Amino acid sequence: MVFLDVAKCARRVLKYADPNKGPDEFYRKRNILRLSAHFYGRARNCYSIAVRKVHRALVYSTKGRKLKREDMRDLWTIRTTAATEELGLPFPLFRAGLQASNVLLNRKSLADLAIWEPRTFKALTDFAWSRAVEDGLTNVDKLKSDPPEHVVTREMLKAKKKF
Repeated sequence: MVFLDVAKCARRVLKYADPNKGPDEFYRKRNILRLSAHFYGRARNCYSIAVRKVHRALVYSTKGRKLKREDMRDLWTIRTTAATEELGLPFPLFRAGLQASNVLLNRKSLADLAIWEPRTFKALTDFAWSRAVEDGLTNVDKLKSDPPEHVVTREMLKAKKKF
């Protein structure tokens, strides 16, 4: 940067006495004000207030990501629980039956199947029910009805071959 006269050089020294200030400070402030553009009142235009509000908003967004995951997991569990209980099978028994059968579907997939593919979900429920009865899992005797007859598992096939 070339200074052609003493007045401009003095103005430069007085304005930017701190070497950390200068053009970078403008862009740093501009970035904060850009992030606070949707705020109301002075939090939008006043830099000192905007800095605090933007920092708080970023903290909220960080915490919100974790809360969103927890909320979605709870939603999927509620949907799957409602669907399994509608078909007459408690959710823990349903999960245990699927796990024993080595059906590795996560909560999101099960919730989507319960909503959009009810026949497929009923087939999974029947399968888990048969497996739970076959393995003698706890609380099987408390079920209101017998397991479905049209489901065949490996253990049933092995039992038929022995006879």
